[in-house]
Amino acid sequence: MVRVSKSGVEFSFFRPGAREVFVVGDFTGWRHDQVPMKRNARGYWKARIRLPNGTFRFRYYADGQWYTDYAAFGIEPGPYGPVGIVYVPPEPEANREETPCLQETQ
Repeated sequence: MVRVSKSGVEFSFFRPGAREVFVVGDFTGWRHDQVPMKRNARGYWKARIRLPNGTFRFRYYADGQWYTDYAAFGIEPGPYGPVGIVYVPPEPEANREETPCLQETQ
């Protein structure tokens, strides 16, 4: 599962028996040693990273095997199997002025 918030993108992968898990994607150049995940007591592996706005492809790499996140924003074919999609929307401009409503004058 993947969630996007103001604090970053959180990847969550249930694999209680795994010894080592990484999130891998086009944002890591598909290198499987860049973003390690940490296991919690319930068997979920988690990682939080900051990504710029855009659409990214990713998979999980656990103990030497690849896994697709079917609970992602979408799935598409990749060169070595299906990949999950995560979409990071642009951040709203912090100081953007509001456009006043136009009112009819009588």
